[in-house]
Amino acid sequence: MELATSASLGILLVIRGEKPEICLRISGTTSGHSEKDGEQYMGLYTEKILPHLINHFMAQSDFSRLRGEVLEAVSGRVLEIGFGTGLNLPHYSATVAELIAVDPCSRCLQLADDRIRSAPFPVRIISADETGARIDLPDDSMDAVVSTWSLCTIPDAVQALRECRRILKADGRLHFVEHGRSPESGVARWQDRLTPMQKIIGGGCHLNRPIAGLIESAGFHIESLRTFYNSPVKVGSYMYAGTARP
Repeated sequence: MELATSASLGILLVIRGEKPEICLRISGTTSGHSEKDGEQYMGLYTEKILPHLINHFMAQSDFSRLRGEVLEAVSGRVLEIGFGTGLNLPHYSATVAELIAVDPCSRCLQLADDRIRSAPFPVRIISADETGARIDLPDDSMDAVVSTWSLCTIPDAVQALRECRRILKADGRLHFVEHGRSPESGVARWQDRLTPMQKIIGGGCHLNRPIAGLIESAGFHIESLRTFYNSPVKVGSYMYAGTARP
């Protein structure tokens, strides 16, 4: 990722090969642009451009492999939080009876349309606010909850996880793969430094969230956990993958 600042206002997107590079340029009022102009440009970027970038970037083979590993044991009635553009759909097994999807990004759901129509099981979209504070499903109603690279962006991740725990049956499972805080102090310091900018260009994404701690704070009991770097660029690639029971 290349980041640059300029006295002019705008967003420059450069896509080379498989990985999008984002050059974000935001100015103040010195060049004749107001803060309101900046907000409008950022709204355009977040609502219209970022969903396409995420759809492209998150479809890469490394992420697909991890999706397959995490989702192979998922079955029954499933709630997926942070459904995005539906990139998980091809990785679910035939034992899934129904998938209920939650995502506040309307453009992402539009991009998921072809994948939804191709799914071998029913997919139902339900509404939820961006905070995840309340999901409109009854208690003890789902066999599994899935979260893949979603907890980094939810404003109150612990509250959203509490909702997932409420919705899960007693013998249900949370299946997750997320990126988050590195145990290496040097890497973690850079994650803390870069997270404010990452939240702007990544739609609220935090680089530094302690994923296992968030899951346990919501009342879950982690039963399996694998942590690893998924890329030589450590600051954004420390992964947490596993399952937890309510």
